[in-house]
Amino acid sequence: MQVHPSALPEVVEAAYRVLAMVLHPDRSGTGDAAAMAELNWAYAILRDPERRMAYDSSRVPIPVAAPSGSSLLSRMKEAVAAAEERMPDNPARMVLDFGRYAGRNLGELARIDPAYLEWLRRHSSGVRYRHAIDAVLAAQAAFAARRASVSAAWND
Repeated sequence: MQVHPSALPEVVEAAYRVLAMVLHPDRSGTGDAAAMAELNWAYAILRDPERRMAYDSSRVPIPVAAPSGSSLLSRMKEAVAAAEERMPDNPARMVLDFGRYAGRNLGELARIDPAYLEWLRRHSSGVRYRHAIDAVLAAQAAFAARRASVSAAWND
C-alpha cells in the first residue's frame, strides 16, 4: 500500500482510499481488477490490529533512515496536526466574514495575528466566534509549549 510499516491507521486508510480511486475497475481507462483485489487484501490485513500485528511480526524489519534534522516521531506529530487542522469540524477552519481579515480562517489568524484574535474575542462583533477562538488559542498555546519542551530536551 506504499506506506511506512509503522504508519498510523489513519494514514493506512488514506493511502487505501487514494489507491482505490486510481485502481478501481469502474474507472475509465485506469482501473485494474487484479490490482484492486490485491489492494483490498492488503487493506483487510492492515486495518485489523490483530491481523496487522501478526503480519508485522512475520516480516523482516527494514531499517529506514530519517532525514537529517527531524525524527520520525516529530514528522508523525506534524502530520497528525495537519490532518486535524483539515477536519471540517475543527474550529480553526471557521472563516471570518467581515473586517480586514474577511475570508481568512481562525487558524491562519492564530499564526499571522494572534493579537487580533484576542481583540476579536473580547469585542462584541466576535461573540459568535468566542468558543472557536478559545479553542484555537488553546491549541496554539499547547503547541508552543510542546515545541518549547522538545527544544529544551534537544538542547540538553
